[in-house]
Amino acid sequence: MSGFPIQDFVALVPVAILTMGALVLLMTEVFLTSGRRAYQAYLTMVFAAAAAAYAAWMPVPGNVFGRQAVVDSFSAFVTVVLCAGLALSALVGQSWLNARNSERGEFYALALFGTAGMVLLGMATDLLIAFIAVEVMSLSTYCLAAFLRRGKKPAEAAFKYVVLGSISSALLLYGSALLYGASGSTLFSLLPRGQGSALYLAGIALVAGGVAFKIAAVPFHAWTPDVYEGAPTPVTAFMAAGVKTAAFAVLVRLFLATESGSAAMSTSLGTVLSALAVLTMIFGNLLALPQRSVKRMLAYSSIGHAGYLLVGVVSAVVAGARDKALAGLLFYLAAYTATVIGAFAVVGALERRTRGDFEPADAWDLDRFAGLARRRPALAFAMAVFLFSLAGVPPTAGFIGKFYIFKAAMGAGLYGLAVLGVLTSVLGAYYYLRVVLYMYFLPSKDEAGEVVLSATSLTIALAAAVAVVVLLGVVADPMVRLAQAASAIIL
Repeated sequence: MSGFPIQDFVALVPVAILTMGALVLLMTEVFLTSGRRAYQAYLTMVFAAAAAAYAAWMPVPGNVFGRQAVVDSFSAFVTVVLCAGLALSALVGQSWLNARNSERGEFYALALFGTAGMVLLGMATDLLIAFIAVEVMSLSTYCLAAFLRRGKKPAEAAFKYVVLGSISSALLLYGSALLYGASGSTLFSLLPRGQGSALYLAGIALVAGGVAFKIAAVPFHAWTPDVYEGAPTPVTAFMAAGVKTAAFAVLVRLFLATESGSAAMSTSLGTVLSALAVLTMIFGNLLALPQRSVKRMLAYSSIGHAGYLLVGVVSAVVAGARDKALAGLLFYLAAYTATVIGAFAVVGALERRTRGDFEPADAWDLDRFAGLARRRPALAFAMAVFLFSLAGVPPTAGFIGKFYIFKAAMGAGLYGLAVLGVLTSVLGAYYYLRVVLYMYFLPSKDEAGEVVLSATSLTIALAAAVAVVVLLGVVADPMVRLAQAASAIIL
């Protein structure tokens, strides 16, 4: 400890708060004498709020642990978004798990451990720290994917996630070793010293592949629909929001550092990222079109949204409107977190039937949404708001996010990516609005005996998510300014 001053450890207080919360929840499970566990979700919210508050208002200490990590406005913004996503996911999970008599402290502890890894990943400026953070995040989400041990789908989803996730970890670790051999360091800022060597190019390619798996970029997306569909719905919401936010945070830090070496490297890196963005936008939206399972459709659409976010990364790496690109990227991540968790929350609310059966085969079929506006108008309204935001319809947060991303791409001279982004957004509007059509204009095909899951925690989560989506669409300036301040620090 003599090599690190006390402020280095103080900088990691948000990670410590989340870890302590996980340990407290595990201990409450040990000494629990009753079956009531609803308080565990709210306790998770308290720890998430404490970590977010500390990250938002703490003095900015800068580089810590020998420049292996950094605490700045960028990491603070990412931490707040991640903690907000954790809080919403915990509320959604409380009602969902309670309906299945599966609510346990281990669920919330794993979510807290996973968020701690995500927060650390947002701070990482070293390949070793990034790898450790990725593993903490991944191991937690592997366990969460198999948390509901009923039926084959959760086990299948977890198995696929573990196998393919292990491959991505191997790519990341092997690529890090090659980059160390080429540059003599694992610090992001010193990696450009190895530019020009085949070892460096191979290392960058492998590391990029490992990160691309986490953000579900094509062609590293194959795990996404099966894992998202098979995992418990609150876990799917948590992964869709949190993992994507943390992975894009480290991707920005890594590639902004490697881009600083030479114009030639910037051009080649921009070309690779542009190709990933094009493939991800096109295939993500095309594969979502024929899906009748709304949960699977949302999984494919998350791939398309990864493509839009990659447009923001490309705009930042290829210079031009760099500050606007990063601000748009951060705003998009905040808007997407609230939107996608809210959408999956509605999907989870429709999975239960009164006869006690849980039918994963058809629980998310479009027919389950037919006539929802007549049966549960508030739930249908919330889902419509989330779908409009995902489609980029004004005045929602999703529209503002896409506007800033594509505006930055135009400012950077990436007209082709911007036009393709708009066209694929129009394509995505078809399958999003199809769900709205079923909810408001088609009669219910299976209304007898059906009860939609309802709980106070779910109501709070949906109300909060709707409020964020609408407010960020109508009054976006405060959040945009915060995102601009956070992006200015990293530049």
